[in-house]
Amino acid sequence: MKTISETRTTPGAGTRLRGFSGPTGDEKEKSMRAVVYDRYGPPEVQRLEEVERPVPSEDEVLVKIHATTVNRTDCGMRSAEPFITRFFTGLRRPKRRILGMELAGEVEAVGQAVSEFKVGDQVFGVKGSGAHAEYVCVREGAALAHKPAGMSFEEAAAVCDGAAIALSCLRLADLGKGQRILIYGASGSVGTAGVQLARYFGADVTAVCNTKNLELV
Repeated sequence: MKTISETRTTPGAGTRLRGFSGPTGDEKEKSMRAVVYDRYGPPEVQRLEEVERPVPSEDEVLVKIHATTVNRTDCGMRSAEPFITRFFTGLRRPKRRILGMELAGEVEAVGQAVSEFKVGDQVFGVKGSGAHAEYVCVREGAALAHKPAGMSFEEAAAVCDGAAIALSCLRLADLGKGQRILIYGASGSVGTAGVQLARYFGADVTAVCNTKNLELV
């Protein structure tokens, strides 16, 4: 899994994209940049494009993205491999043009019914797609939480995948001190988090991974 941070520029400087010109004036308030794709294939099918900025409904939070990730699910949806993936993402072409599940950023706006978040809050969470953009809308009751003060945006976005899944599994197993656990695939996103969390819970951990990744585990 790779973490992607926002591009930072100094005042008066900018990032110029070859063959790309953004909107001007009032259009900027209604648009955003996003990485989109309209057909399945390798990473090259994706491109940076100016798209309409989402508007939060009454129970949604509009988040300005500071960091996101590219995980195994994003890659599978982009390439539509295995083929069965198309039954969920679109048989001939993608139903949703913007990928990205994990996000961390700052609340830009909230719907009228939102009570747990306010403008300016730093948050992180998971959404089915849409995080590979400057803004994304997330329901208040979805997987969205306030970011810990001691955690960077990059760390918060990355922890949503492996660590969250591993923690859920270990809680379901009711893992405790002195218990023994075997973690298969211990060098992956879920596995590495699982090893660390299991040790934190005081369990006796046996980890299995590819030989080339032994140092990582």
